[in-house]
Amino acid sequence: MSSRIDGDKSGQVPSGVRRILRGPRPESVPGLVGTAVMIVGLLDVAAGVFPRFRHSRIHAVAEVLPVFGPFAAALAISAGVLLLLLAHGLKRRKRRAWRAAVVLLPAGAAAQFAYRHSVIGVVIAAALFALLLRHQGEFKALPDPRSRWKALANFVLMSAGSIGLGLVIVNVHPGRVVGNPGLYEQITHVVYGLFGFEGPVDYAGQVSWTVGYSLGALGMLTALTTMYLAFRPEHPAARLTADDEGKLRELLAKHGGRDSLGHFALRRDKAVVFSPSGKAAVTYRVVSGVMLASGDPIGDVEAWPGAIERFMEEAKAHSWTPAVVGCSETGGEVWTRETGLDALELGDEAIVDVKDFSLSGRPMRNVRQMVKRIERNGYTTKVRRVSELTEEELEQVRGAAEAWRGTDTERGFSMALGRVGDAGDGDCFIATAHRVEEGDTSPFGDLKAIQHFVPWGKDGMSLEMMRRDRAADPGMNELLIVASLQQAPDLGIEKVSLNFAMFRAALARGEKIGAGPVLRMWRGLLVFLSRWFQIESLYKFNEKFRPRWEPRFMVYRTTRDLPRIGFAVMQAEGFVTLALPRLFASRRGPKPVRTCAHNHTPAKVPAQAEREVQAA
Repeated sequence: MSSRIDGDKSGQVPSGVRRILRGPRPESVPGLVGTAVMIVGLLDVAAGVFPRFRHSRIHAVAEVLPVFGPFAAALAISAGVLLLLLAHGLKRRKRRAWRAAVVLLPAGAAAQFAYRHSVIGVVIAAALFALLLRHQGEFKALPDPRSRWKALANFVLMSAGSIGLGLVIVNVHPGRVVGNPGLYEQITHVVYGLFGFEGPVDYAGQVSWTVGYSLGALGMLTALTTMYLAFRPEHPAARLTADDEGKLRELLAKHGGRDSLGHFALRRDKAVVFSPSGKAAVTYRVVSGVMLASGDPIGDVEAWPGAIERFMEEAKAHSWTPAVVGCSETGGEVWTRETGLDALELGDEAIVDVKDFSLSGRPMRNVRQMVKRIERNGYTTKVRRVSELTEEELEQVRGAAEAWRGTDTERGFSMALGRVGDAGDGDCFIATAHRVEEGDTSPFGDLKAIQHFVPWGKDGMSLEMMRRDRAADPGMNELLIVASLQQAPDLGIEKVSLNFAMFRAALARGEKIGAGPVLRMWRGLLVFLSRWFQIESLYKFNEKFRPRWEPRFMVYRTTRDLPRIGFAVMQAEGFVTLALPRLFASRRGPKPVRTCAHNHTPAKVPAQAEREVQAA
């Protein structure tokens, strides 16, 4: 199914299925402190929500100052909720989370003592406070990149949590409720209370004060945290500067032939760290606390360890989770050897050697017949470098790529460039399909399909984008891939990287005779998931061109990090996004033309290409 790399100090990797290399585990103190803060936060919330004991010695004081008790309950709830929000930041060693926790722990303990008169709660908070002070040196991580979207997420989550907790607060005093209010009245009371108004539910004695203060505190907490996140200065993720891009292009000019994904390091929504010698670099993006690199390091292999060390230092300084997606086997060996991380095989990249490609023979019959049929229908092809296109042709290509995109969200990160026809990308390649039709009113003229390739050293190219007119005949992708392979020798191209097929080995071996029950079950699951992610269809599509398969790996720290890394990859690739739907985005003016691929990202193809793959 999938294999793991074991990188040792000699640089040699055993063949076959490899054992798991256990990397360094995170230090335990921040994790324990974060868990303890979460528990104390829950205790503070519980202390403020549930009725206080009536036999305390301080009960007389509370009776003299009737507002004091409800105010303390509201303060305990507020401190508890904030501590719950800070627990994750403490586990990640965030300095600002530590500072806030040092203030909130005494406040929550004082409020808990004032309302519940609980000595145990004060002792627990004091012990945790002392632990925070003793280990303050553990909490030095710098802030994460942040944007306004966190304010929206906070508002949604805090509102939902406040309504849920508010229902608990309303219902923990059943003996003091006047009448028998239903669920609608209870929800209405909670919503009114969050805005500071009195709702339809009434209580006997001071309980109405306690409920009102507590609901008002939750509403104020939701508003204040949302306003803080919305109006605080943004701390955007680093972007590729012009100087960094120039250095990367110099490295690619010398060493770009080693990795087919090297050119994708030039995406401008990535940051970069260089080795001390400047001879190697690692590009990355930070997504949900994951420092996500893609492909192999750029530059001289001998200088890779220096760039990897800088990458790991940056991850440690911010307490980011380091991860690499889509690295080669050699890259995986170096990453695991230098960092002690683990590597898991994700799938295989389809590479076609131009000198070995031919449409003749029985294995190529289906592709040959499809291409001949499309050509008889009047389609022609052109394969050129981007620098050979006129400005008018480039505008047509850009417009068509945007209009023919199959989803509202632009997808691609690890194996997509994200642009077409940039001034510095004249050495990229464009394959286009054309057909003249009478009465055609398309704004793109006779253009019917596009494929965009990026350079892979001096004698290779890597497929980056596939788009076609929805009204065009099925088979446009096969037509353009064949045309590109046939014209490759005239362009000086000897090898072409096509799509990435996720879990290809499992699909291929699982359908063979003699496959075991576990392998067959795994293949069945992948086939089932292909209904949404086109895993099997993409593998079958690539297999048509008789490629050789090169494995690609994910590098990660611990097994428990995999779900988080997987979610970050889905965000980076565009499967999970907070972007506005196209309906609302169009009201804000035209979107910039962006064209990044689906074909290289794991197990996905553009929507129009999916239909074409299935039709073929």
